[in-house]
Amino acid sequence: MDSHSRETAYRILDASANRVFEGLRTIEEFYRFGLDDAEGTEQIKTMRHQLADAMKQIDRRDLLHSRDTDADVGTTIETTQEYKRSKLVDVLAAASQRVQQSLRTIEEYGKTIDGRFAKQVEAIRYRSYTVLKDCELKAIRNDRVTRLAVATLYALVDCMDSDVSLRMYVASLCEAGVDIIQLRDKNAPDRLLVQRGLVIAESLRDTNALFIMNDRADLAVLTRSDGVHVGQDELTVEQTRRIVGDELLVGVSTHDVEQVHQAIASGADYIGCGPTFPSKTKSFDSHAGIAFLEAVHRETKSTPRPAFAIGGIDASNLQQVAQAGFHRIAVTAAIHQAADPFAAARELKQQLTELRSRQSSGTK
Repeated sequence: MDSHSRETAYRILDASANRVFEGLRTIEEFYRFGLDDAEGTEQIKTMRHQLADAMKQIDRRDLLHSRDTDADVGTTIETTQEYKRSKLVDVLAAASQRVQQSLRTIEEYGKTIDGRFAKQVEAIRYRSYTVLKDCELKAIRNDRVTRLAVATLYALVDCMDSDVSLRMYVASLCEAGVDIIQLRDKNAPDRLLVQRGLVIAESLRDTNALFIMNDRADLAVLTRSDGVHVGQDELTVEQTRRIVGDELLVGVSTHDVEQVHQAIASGADYIGCGPTFPSKTKSFDSHAGIAFLEAVHRETKSTPRPAFAIGGIDASNLQQVAQAGFHRIAVTAAIHQAADPFAAARELKQQLTELRSRQSSGTK
């Protein structure tokens, strides 16, 4: 290999190795500080050390002499997405791709210098596929759990009459402060549910709102939802997890304290509790009422889960719900059947915020 080709190879190896080390460090910090995951942190740290050991076979002086950052034309080339990272999961995805692509680059150009070195890097690359897959999936779940933890207003919507109307409606709900949107339409055929579900998923992509599919774990996967909500007559949490995996959220409807404890023990990410009041959109033989909410609040302090009161809740009775210890609600008619859904959603969100603030400050 002539001197120019050799210098080019070393320059590429130096730049690519730096990208790998930087990417791995970015991922390691998330495992360490974002997930408090000692095992994941150790895996990434080990990978960094393995690459550092492999790179010792390349004379570092040659790498440093080949480095010429000021003359690197790539430093001035930018893309529109390069500085756009709206969520931590986006940071992790970009870092993972950077690591894997750069490892392949090191492997290929390393073959021109030392085949044994290239073989070592190949092994690290294959290992990275498994480790970084785990990291990204954990990041996705962590992002969803984090958003769920601060969610207070959960709205149920149907398929509406068109993609356009649903898209506009969902956008208005997000703007009004709705944190979670569930697609629930018992009369819609599966294909329409998938079509409308994809509309919601796309509409929420760049927001902090979560998209939940009602009942159907299979459709939750197909529509790229953030989770699925099941009732007492649908699949169990364990059965649902077999379909959706660990990264999707699973919520469960509960109507008595025993069901609440069972849902929590089975690993539900959140619970719906009700019906609290007579509902305008769903008929029930009986209503669990405010007493049920008080019991849930009292008996789940040692096993907390985000719990949403549901059933006939609106601005006129929200204070009763809050006095029972609930500051999360799930509603349909209170928003969907309002003369101005946007204003109704915004009022509910403001009330929830004010009621929680009063409780925190100890005022009535």
